[in-house]
Amino acid sequence: MTVGVFLVDDHPLYLQGLRAALGAGDDFAVVGEALSGKDAVAAVARLGRSVQVVLMDLRMPGMSGVEAIRAITTGPGGPAGHRPRVLVVSMYEDDDEVVAALRAGAHGYVAKEAFRDELLRAVRTVAEGGAVFSPAIAERLGTYFSAIHDFPGRLAFPQLTNREREILDLLARGQTNRRIARHLVLSEKTVRNHVSHIFAKLQVGNRDDAVVRARDAGLGL
Repeated sequence: MTVGVFLVDDHPLYLQGLRAALGAGDDFAVVGEALSGKDAVAAVARLGRSVQVVLMDLRMPGMSGVEAIRAITTGPGGPAGHRPRVLVVSMYEDDDEVVAALRAGAHGYVAKEAFRDELLRAVRTVAEGGAVFSPAIAERLGTYFSAIHDFPGRLAFPQLTNREREILDLLARGQTNRRIARHLVLSEKTVRNHVSHIFAKLQVGNRDDAVVRARDAGLGL
């Protein structure tokens, strides 16, 4: 059976490399490609069942790869609700970004520097219903989930950076901006900026609401 693969990356040269790599396997057919998440969502829905696997970059202008994955895997889908499986092929960034992609519905994560044979095996595995991760990423994920017990809010707030999560934890402990600044050796202005970003990402209007969200997730205890 030929696996229909859709490619998403904002670098045309890398798309060319992906096409060449997939061309080395006689069981793959590139059925489309897009340079942005928004275009990918529309094209995948239009192509319907001809797309079995989407290879998705994460860092793109406009709609991010994580947002595109969520739209593809949880949206209305194509004909009869068909939804393809998604394999992230991206430069490794940080643990939170990998987890965010998984929470959005990705079925694996392979680094862009992976060898061709590793990439082809990953696409086959995902197409057959499995999940796959590059060795380095699998190791980091193991470390990440082991640390959840020490920092329980990590899974609850994947949209926050490590610094924002650290500040949210201190907010939940009742610390003022001044005390947070001293503790983290930052300026008060920097702390205020971080707090504003936290409010925006958590979609809360004030400090009290942010603290409630944080404590419900196990922070500040």
